[in-house]
Amino acid sequence: MKKSNFVALILGTLGVVFFALGMCMALLPEWGMFNQGIVCGVIGLVILLAAVLIWRKLEGKAPIKLKAKTIGSVAVGVLGALLLGVGMCLTMVFGRMVPSIVVGLVGIVVLLMLIPLVKGIK
Repeated sequence: MKKSNFVALILGTLGVVFFALGMCMALLPEWGMFNQGIVCGVIGLVILLAAVLIWRKLEGKAPIKLKAKTIGSVAVGVLGALLLGVGMCLTMVFGRMVPSIVVGLVGIVVLLMLIPLVKGIK
C-alpha cells in the first residue's frame, strides 16, 4: 500500500467517524447534545476536506479547480445525501414509514443522477 493511500484511509476513517457521531449527537433528541454534535460534525468535515487535499498533494496531482460543473456535482451529491438521510430520519425518529420511503427514494434517484452528470452519457 502506498503511503498516500494509507494516509487517505486513516484520515478518511477518522473524518467519517467524527461526522457520523456528530450527526447522531445532533439529530437524536434523547442524547441532548445538539451543539456538541454540530461541533463534532464540523470537525469531521474539516478532517475529510484535509484528507482530500493531503492525498492530492502526496499523489502529486494538481489542486482541484472550481468550475461550475464541479460545484454543481457537489451540490447534487449533498442534496441527494440529505434527502436520503431525511428519509431514514423520518423512519427511525418519527416513525413515518410511507413519507420516509418516498423521500429516501427521491434521494437515491438524485444520487444516481450523479453518474451521468459526472461521467456523461456516450
